[in-house]
Amino acid sequence: MRAARLHGPGDVRVADELAPVPGPGEVLVRVSAVGLCGSDLHWFSEGNIGDAVLSSPLVLGHEFAGVIQGGPHDGVRVAVDPARPCGACEECLEGSRNLCPSVVFAGHGTNDGGLRELVAWPTGLLHRVPDSLSDADAAMLEPLGVAMHAMDLAGLRLGGTVAVVGCGPIGLCVVQLARAAGATRVIAVEPLAHRRQTAAAVGADAVLDPADDDILAQLDRATDGRGVDVALEVAGNDDAVRLAVIAARPGGTVVLAGIPATESTSFPAAVARRKGLTIKMSRRMKEMYPRATAVVERGLVDVRSLVSHTLPLERSLEAFRAADERVGLKVIVTPSA
Repeated sequence: MRAARLHGPGDVRVADELAPVPGPGEVLVRVSAVGLCGSDLHWFSEGNIGDAVLSSPLVLGHEFAGVIQGGPHDGVRVAVDPARPCGACEECLEGSRNLCPSVVFAGHGTNDGGLRELVAWPTGLLHRVPDSLSDADAAMLEPLGVAMHAMDLAGLRLGGTVAVVGCGPIGLCVVQLARAAGATRVIAVEPLAHRRQTAAAVGADAVLDPADDDILAQLDRATDGRGVDVALEVAGNDDAVRLAVIAARPGGTVVLAGIPATESTSFPAAVARRKGLTIKMSRRMKEMYPRATAVVERGLVDVRSLVSHTLPLERSLEAFRAADERVGLKVIVTPSA
């Protein structure tokens, strides 16, 4: 098979490798689509993410879908859950598999991900997708699931108001989810013009540029001086966290879903304390695939419009560069095209 491996920052090489052999409880999946995520870009540009450092060439990619090869489910199209929790720790038994301290995650550390033609994966982590979903749609279920988990943490009430700070693909999913959940006003904050345009197209009532000198005054006007019930930060930097804290009303909730490039995050603690804010950290997702599939199938979230680039596996380096330059939205690689 062919596989794309990261050998160092900015160094992605595609080469022939031996096909994986499924172990007990696993099946072979021919990978049809892989989305490149912000965390993949940390690996690509920096060679690490947080305290996890590239120690050997790694196959990236955790947003992926494919077709089962062989066995009783041969030919079934599936979305692949990239997280393999232990299933036995306190967190797993409490239903918080996303917090499992022993989780094995695709495309992270020394665990190869989906940017290859074939993957051996546990059958229990494969989710059948309907024919109405394209291969790219199926790959997008993972970032949509992350957005849904963040929304679950937010606890948005029907008729509430929302600010989404950072409108990459996950933030754009959050904008749509907030609208579907009954938000009466959704404010999007995003520095890139094409993403602001997309945010408006998918349902944001107000779209603001954080680089504007009067951004705080704009936020105040956009919320009628009240602030929002829920602010979700999906950018991964301190400026975005600051704006989320400022945007939230007294007694409101701030959900931090972005992945910072460093091990620390700062925010205006005095503002958060005076407002009595609830601040929650969002970590990946729980059991979201059936819900995410239903949300897309029913048209509550349009993931297809968020795909801006589709490239074959042989052009993986080009795909990473396009994603890293943020010239579009979601970049999809098709290993088996």
